[in-house]
Amino acid sequence: MELTSRERGRGQPLPWELRLGLLLSVLAATLAQAPAPDVPGCSRGSCYPATGDLLVGRADRLTASSTCGLNGPQPYCIVSHLQDEKKCFLCDSRRPFSARDNPHSHRIQNVVTSFAPQRRAAWWQSENGIPAVTIQLDLEAEFHFTHLIMTFKTFRPAAMLVERSADFGRTWHVYRYFSYDCGADFPGVPLAPPRHWDDVVCESRYSEIEPSTEGEVIYRVLDPAIPIPDPYSSRIQNLLKITNLRVNLTRLHTLGDNLLDPRREIREKYYYALYELVVRGNCFCYGHASECAPAPGAPAHAEGMVHGACICKHNTRGLNCEQCQDFYRDLPWRPAEDGHSHACRKCECHGHTHSCHFDMAVYLASGNVSGGVCDGCQHNTAGRHCELCRPFFYRDPTKDLRDPAVCRSCDCDPMGSQDGGRCDSHDDPALGLVSGQCRCKEHVVGTRCQQCRDGFFGLSISDRLGCRRCQCNARGTVPGSTPCDPNSGSCYCKRLVTGRGCDRCLPGHWGLSHDLLGCRPCDCDVGGALDPQCDEGTGQCHCRQHMVGRRCEQVQPGYFRPFLDHLIWEAEDTRGQVLDVVERLVTPGETPSWTGSGFVRLQEGQTLEFLVASVPKAMDYDLLLRLEPQVPEQWAELELIVQRPGPVPAHSLCGHLVPKDDRIQGTLQPHARYLIFPNPVCLEPGISYKLHLKLVRTGGSAQPETPYSGPGLLIDSLVLLPRVLVLEMFSGGDAAALERQATFERYQCHEEGLVPSKTSPSEACAPLLISLSTLIYNGALPCQCNPQGSLSSECNPHGGQCLCKPGVVGRRCDLCAPGYYGFGPTGCQACQCSHEGALSSLCEKTSGQCLCRTGAFGLRCDRCQRGQWGFPSCRPCVCNGHADECNTHTGACLGCRDHTGGEHCERCIAGFHGDPRLPYGGQCRPCPCPEGPGSQRHFATSCHQDEYSQQIVCHCRAGYTGLRCEACAPGHFGDPSRPGGRCQLCECSGNIDPMDPDACDPHTGQCLRCLHHTEGPHCAHCKPGFHGQAARQSCHRCTCNLLGTNPQQCPSPDQCHCDPSSGQCPCLPNVQGPSCDRCAPNFWNLTSGHGCQPCACHPSRARGPTCNEFTGQCHCRAGFGGRTCSECQELHWGDPGLQCHACDCDSRGIDTPQCHRFTGHCSCRPGVSGVRCDQCARGFSGIFPACHPCHACFGDWDRVVQDLAARTQRLEQRAQELQQTGVLGAFESSFWHMQEKLGIVQGIVGARNTSAASTAQLVEATEELRREIGEATEHLTQLEADLTDVQDENFNANHALSGLERDRLALNLTLRQLDQHLDLLKHSNFLGAYDSIRHAHSQSAEAERRANTSALAVPSPVSNSASARHRTEALMDAQKEDFNSKHMANQRALGKLSAHTHTLSLTDINELVCGAPGDAPCATSPCGGAGCRDEDGQPRCGGLSCNGAAATADLALGRARHTQAELQRALAEGGSILSRVAETRRQASEAQQRAQAALDKANASRGQVEQANQELQELIQSVKDFLNQRVRSLADVDAILARTVGDVRRAEQLLQDARRARSWAEDEKQKAETVQAALEEAQRAQGIAQGAIRGAVADTRDTEQTLYQVQERMAGAERALSSAGERARQLDALLEALKLKRAGNSLAASTAEETAGSAQGRAQEAEQLLRGPLGDQYQTVKALAERKAQGVLAAQARAEQLRDEARDLLQAAQDKLQRLQELEGTYEENERALESKAAQLDGLEARMRSVLQAINLQVQIYNTCQ
Repeated sequence: MELTSRERGRGQPLPWELRLGLLLSVLAATLAQAPAPDVPGCSRGSCYPATGDLLVGRADRLTASSTCGLNGPQPYCIVSHLQDEKKCFLCDSRRPFSARDNPHSHRIQNVVTSFAPQRRAAWWQSENGIPAVTIQLDLEAEFHFTHLIMTFKTFRPAAMLVERSADFGRTWHVYRYFSYDCGADFPGVPLAPPRHWDDVVCESRYSEIEPSTEGEVIYRVLDPAIPIPDPYSSRIQNLLKITNLRVNLTRLHTLGDNLLDPRREIREKYYYALYELVVRGNCFCYGHASECAPAPGAPAHAEGMVHGACICKHNTRGLNCEQCQDFYRDLPWRPAEDGHSHACRKCECHGHTHSCHFDMAVYLASGNVSGGVCDGCQHNTAGRHCELCRPFFYRDPTKDLRDPAVCRSCDCDPMGSQDGGRCDSHDDPALGLVSGQCRCKEHVVGTRCQQCRDGFFGLSISDRLGCRRCQCNARGTVPGSTPCDPNSGSCYCKRLVTGRGCDRCLPGHWGLSHDLLGCRPCDCDVGGALDPQCDEGTGQCHCRQHMVGRRCEQVQPGYFRPFLDHLIWEAEDTRGQVLDVVERLVTPGETPSWTGSGFVRLQEGQTLEFLVASVPKAMDYDLLLRLEPQVPEQWAELELIVQRPGPVPAHSLCGHLVPKDDRIQGTLQPHARYLIFPNPVCLEPGISYKLHLKLVRTGGSAQPETPYSGPGLLIDSLVLLPRVLVLEMFSGGDAAALERQATFERYQCHEEGLVPSKTSPSEACAPLLISLSTLIYNGALPCQCNPQGSLSSECNPHGGQCLCKPGVVGRRCDLCAPGYYGFGPTGCQACQCSHEGALSSLCEKTSGQCLCRTGAFGLRCDRCQRGQWGFPSCRPCVCNGHADECNTHTGACLGCRDHTGGEHCERCIAGFHGDPRLPYGGQCRPCPCPEGPGSQRHFATSCHQDEYSQQIVCHCRAGYTGLRCEACAPGHFGDPSRPGGRCQLCECSGNIDPMDPDACDPHTGQCLRCLHHTEGPHCAHCKPGFHGQAARQSCHRCTCNLLGTNPQQCPSPDQCHCDPSSGQCPCLPNVQGPSCDRCAPNFWNLTSGHGCQPCACHPSRARGPTCNEFTGQCHCRAGFGGRTCSECQELHWGDPGLQCHACDCDSRGIDTPQCHRFTGHCSCRPGVSGVRCDQCARGFSGIFPACHPCHACFGDWDRVVQDLAARTQRLEQRAQELQQTGVLGAFESSFWHMQEKLGIVQGIVGARNTSAASTAQLVEATEELRREIGEATEHLTQLEADLTDVQDENFNANHALSGLERDRLALNLTLRQLDQHLDLLKHSNFLGAYDSIRHAHSQSAEAERRANTSALAVPSPVSNSASARHRTEALMDAQKEDFNSKHMANQRALGKLSAHTHTLSLTDINELVCGAPGDAPCATSPCGGAGCRDEDGQPRCGGLSCNGAAATADLALGRARHTQAELQRALAEGGSILSRVAETRRQASEAQQRAQAALDKANASRGQVEQANQELQELIQSVKDFLNQRVRSLADVDAILARTVGDVRRAEQLLQDARRARSWAEDEKQKAETVQAALEEAQRAQGIAQGAIRGAVADTRDTEQTLYQVQERMAGAERALSSAGERARQLDALLEALKLKRAGNSLAASTAEETAGSAQGRAQEAEQLLRGPLGDQYQTVKALAERKAQGVLAAQARAEQLRDEARDLLQAAQDKLQRLQELEGTYEENERALESKAAQLDGLEARMRSVLQAINLQVQIYNTCQ
């Protein structure tokens, strides 16, 4: 900061980056880190004393080799005072400096920093003209040296170097060289900046001649811009360590006048003068001290002095803590590091000595852990740490190792010990040593060797080993102690082991092992094993059949354990009355809730008989009946009777039964899908039983008394569940049986047999289920998987389910699933019955034939019969007699005959005309155009007969025209009139008008009128100036870009010739594109008019050879720019091959941001100059950027300056010549001439005989030499002055360049410095430098204060401040009285307002708004208030239990939103009700239409029946009359024969009539039978419909009542509901009418039936009379009648369909009415909720009004301040 103040004082501020770097370098270089306030001392690592100025208190140790005035007063001059009146002064340093008594003393002690008021009044100054001066500081101890700051009063030295010594001056090492010309002063020394932290370089930035005073030289030992890998390394420490510091000043800065003028007054201007010298550092303690004391002989109370004797920590000692303290030599001495103190550790001798030494060999052998060796151990101890006992002594484990009595003498039993009683001296687990343990014989143990070792017995003194070994089996012996008695040798057996040697298991156990009990229980499965015993070696139990595993708990592969419901009998396999089997398909992905193929529908009173052939075990079985209810909450009473083959023997298990036990009653509860009869049934194996299940009654509600007539129950199966809890495994009474029973009941394991769907049993139930199953069935059962239906012979071990093929079911995979058929090797095939043509999805199990609806045909009922179409509504093909078959889907006829076509063969094919729909005269005839089809002169596609003129109109083919297509059409040519002639299309490529008769020649076909810009005999070419494909009418005008097209090919600006096919224009060089509108790749500048130019992108600096085709700009890589990328990038300059620099231009003085790309000179706006355009140009004045033109007189002076510049330039050229030829080159001739004359003079003087002439010649030569020397001297003086001027100008230029170079280096290094600062801070120890930082901070604050009070120019901030202060004082004086009066008035007003404010209270308002008194604190107030905030910083006012306006408003808002949502939901439900009412009305209308259609069809059928009956009666009567007449005439045969010769023919005619009558009678008979059956079915359907109608009438009445109630509550839906009621009443009336009509139809059908019966009798009589020769014809007629009957069957099917539709309609009406009732209830609830919400809203609204009124009142009060 001192540097900053000085630089600011000179008007040259130091960059802040340099200041920050200096401060950080000070911190980093100290490597000091003083302890934090919470860290005691140096315990956490290295610590360093505070840094300071090492010169303070050591002025006597600072010496200089040259000091002015030591021997007497000496004059000196100041160069910068050349313009002052007094230029020279005296230096008298014989006595020390005193500002009052001796101010002219300039000893070296004056450079020590002081804080005297006139700090610049004292300085050190060397003698005049002495270039080599040394300043040396000799320290009394080792110190850390961080940096050096020198502030010179005169010019800074032109060359100097800084040296150090770390051995008190014996050897010296250079820190840094400083020189204005490093190459000349210190050749061979590398130039700055250094690249490594210990590089010794030469630096030039502190050796400039400017400034002339207060110039500084700063040296930092560790450059912050250079990374330091390890700041605690020995090399870094040695670099920072000094005992002596020496500054060698080697060359003075002069102005050049001392070179030729040796006068004293010239030398008096040049000397070294130093204001201040700062040597920053701290005492060197290797990180083992945080403070230092005065060294011996040093002053003890010097303020601010950095002392040199370390106050050592970490158990170190010495002046610099370079040794360990006595008895702290367990570790080698090391300097402390950050995070590791490397403190000297105390030797561990356990109190048995007080002396030790460090042994490096011991330290290395210990792995660098400990190296201290104790000396002279006492108390019978030995070892490196006195940690061992001497021989025949052992360490007492009960005593501390530091106890003087820790080593005791050995006490061993001589009978069992060895080696004369020697014991182990200490415990060592690795070596097996126990402190005090005697060395026993091999089989002897004990502290005194007094007992046998474990596993041995019989201690004896004569035994060499001491004891004998026990003979025990280790697996059966109790572990943890001796295996046998130490005296007798008897073995100690485990709990489950026996035998003298403990080598056998107890009965019921196996596997002798090292387990705790020795053996393991057999644990045989209670059901899978025959007994609890097992093999003693393997543990294998004796298994039941087909059970495996050691415990017999696993099922053998190929076998299974049955489920609890294994004994199951399907209802569809039972006997009884006619079974109504309901097969059920399984939905893919779902688990069926039934077993088998389906159910059996059981009605009240019906009985099912289940045949139980055998059971596995004689025991009680629970009867489980699985079923499926048909109505909600269905209940049922059932009875099951057991029919036994005979009486039960009394000695059998079931001998206790009585007959009433075989009759069991059961009641099915609502919502149940199975029934367990209350009493079990006892059954025995080998006996066949019959179980009769009867449905007594059932109902649809929970009360059995309620009568019900429904569809009954669907019975699935009957299951026999064994009562397993009576088995011995549960009822044995032992603990295991009780535990099994408790587990079975706790986990409800019996539920496995209740439902058909199975899940994996729980972990607790699985073993119990296996055991009881194998116990009941005496083992596992074989899988017996059907080889055709299963995929494997193995089944699931649980339940036995085999893995079935697709479509196969059953446990054994031996049945086809419902919906499948054809059981075989591939499984079963899906029925795939058509859902439209089949009555069910099921089919016959063998053939797969589906049950087809009427009219459907095929195996799957998925198609119509031959001659029909429209599946599933099959109907006859309509082909007008011209085809026999049609498309089964569309009804389009197939294979139309007689030249017909169309979907129904209803039109003639092309070339024919007529109407094939007419039965007569509708044949299709050939078209005469001009001849018929098949001839060579038929040119029409079709024809038709005009209905008015009856003329044939031909529809000519393309190219023909005329009434009979006898001529060629326009656009065609040829001669169709001759045989074989035809018309051809004119080949004009489509480029003529086809309707123009003159477009082409009608005879030759040559094109005459080409269109679309084409030409040629066939219009096949584009016109000139056009291109494209003429055949595609795509001739387009050539579109050529004039800039890129050859101008010779463009006769006019709007027309150019191009390639006629491709359209390619003739391009200029390097131009591409069909229109010549773009440059070729890697070319640009299409607008040149001469083709495109190459991009010429730089091969390595551009991303590629391409460029912008308009600007030619190449795509440059990063760091390059220019059009071809051969220059630096934008806003940069320099040689891109070497280095590019950023344009450093001042934005205020430039006219373009881009500087000169090669020189870097900025492009300045007028009036601005400088390399950066940051200063006013010549001829302009002012402070940049406000530059103004100078006065007109500037031109005159500028010419003079330009002349001087020209002279300077000439002098520079002359200097260059001198540099090339030497300094004496210009005077070589003069010197040679003088040398000749000197030679003459020397000859005359040297001659022995001197004559007068020679004397005169000598005088003359001497005078001439004196004159020539004077002239040469004068010339040299003039040259020296000129050279001095040139040097000054050159120096100024060099200084400017140096400044720029320094700025550049500073900018380049700033980033690296800042990057390194963090790393330096990490490794710097700020704890030790705390005092130094505080001191530096105080100095920085002082320097900042001085800098802020300094002035840089005139006007300065000080002068500005003074003027502003004067103006302010004047204004204050002028406004003082007014201000004081206003101030007093304001104070009085504020006092009144304050008093009034204290009287105000927000308590009431706060309570009204928030609900709590306003004087309560926010922390305890539950409702908050003014100024209160929650955890998120939001205002808090109100709450759940608060009754203020805010809480009430929030509650009202929430309720309003809730009410709004309820209203919207109610409106949505109301809309849904209206839509459902409309849907009901629509369905009622559809039902009415269907009923009307059914009525019309019934009436039509009745009419047809009546007409058929009438015709049949007439025919029978005529036949009867004819037969009676012929029988009466048989009396006279001959006469008859004679008279009937002519009647024979008439008889034959009558015979034919009879045949026809018979055929007609058969036909009518079939019709009558069919009609009768249909009427019977209709009568039955009518009965059902009447019941449904009665129900519908009742439901309609209920609906009317419901609608009336809805009408009262919902006025908006009144009209819609009334309309629905009216529709329902109309439907009721229509249904009643339909009922009456169907009754009439029934009566008519009865009458028709009687008539048909009579007709049948008569027809039979006729058949007997006419049987003989008419048999064959009768069969034909019969077949025809059967075909006619198919139509009646279709009518029957349609009637059934109508019945089903009516039934569905009634069911839908019932559902809609039920939904209306539900909606009515919902509507009533919503209405009540709305009323409640409305009432709440009213209350809230009233409360809100009152709150708002209160708030408004308070607002008015506060507004008026009442």
